[in-house]
Amino acid sequence: MVALPPPSDLTVAAIYAAYEADSADGYRAHLGASGIGGGCDRAIWYGFRWASRARHTGRLLRLLETGNLAEARFVADLRRIGVTVLDLDPATGRQWTLRDATGHFGGSMDAVAIGLPEAPKTWHVCEFKTHSEKSFLALQKDGVVASKPTHWAQMQVYMHLAGLDRAFYLAVNKNTDELYQERVRADTEAGLRLLAKAERIVRAVHPPARISDDPTWWQCRFCDHHAICHEGLLPERHCRSCLHSTPITDGTWHCARHTCLLSLDDQRRGCAAHLLIPDLVPGTQTDAGEDWVSYRMPDGAEWRDGVPA
Repeated sequence: MVALPPPSDLTVAAIYAAYEADSADGYRAHLGASGIGGGCDRAIWYGFRWASRARHTGRLLRLLETGNLAEARFVADLRRIGVTVLDLDPATGRQWTLRDATGHFGGSMDAVAIGLPEAPKTWHVCEFKTHSEKSFLALQKDGVVASKPTHWAQMQVYMHLAGLDRAFYLAVNKNTDELYQERVRADTEAGLRLLAKAERIVRAVHPPARISDDPTWWQCRFCDHHAICHEGLLPERHCRSCLHSTPITDGTWHCARHTCLLSLDDQRRGCAAHLLIPDLVPGTQTDAGEDWVSYRMPDGAEWRDGVPA
């Protein structure tokens, strides 16, 4: 008797592949408030400079979409008990968008709300999150500032930019559907520190210090930029990794080589005059001209970036 072939998961694989095909290119246009509370300034700078693109599996992309889909249910839950929730900016009819003075840092609020039973006359920034069982139990035990400091920092930034002094954190345990709530007070000093941190990263010509020089450090091992930061991998070529480009006011970028502003499409394409930011090259600069830079690489070889010799 001929053995039956092992069962395959072609349909599931096709679904995951469709998510990957439909996903964005992995580059975020602005520096996001959701990550500014992270512990490694260099990793945040790498993200802003598109040193490595975020590549997610179809399964993870679907999981992220699950979190986004949950937001509508959170809004419906609050409205069901009489809370007024504005999940769209009435002035634009679109999601709330907040930016700092540079125009390069900020994010999109999930909603603002008034009429919460704990403080019915106070407007709150709303932050909705989904959690695994382990994460949810830690949240219940320690609160958002201790268990999810990046979420706390995100709310501080939104409160500061929106001019509100309260936030409402509503989370769900994905295993049990149990809800957790926490009201968060605005910490003006923390908000200012986070905005100052973001501006330093946006303006930084050189990458900030690593959180650790040990490539096996847990925060480094799971970082999207590990290969560039610790293994000497060169980044992809586009305007954000080029020494000619600079973030300027109003969230725009300027190219000194061509003396022009750069659209997002321009930034993604780059050009033939591209030269890597020297700090992104794992070598020592030995010489340079108008459209080239030479380096001595760790193995002793000479490498020339830019036009051929």
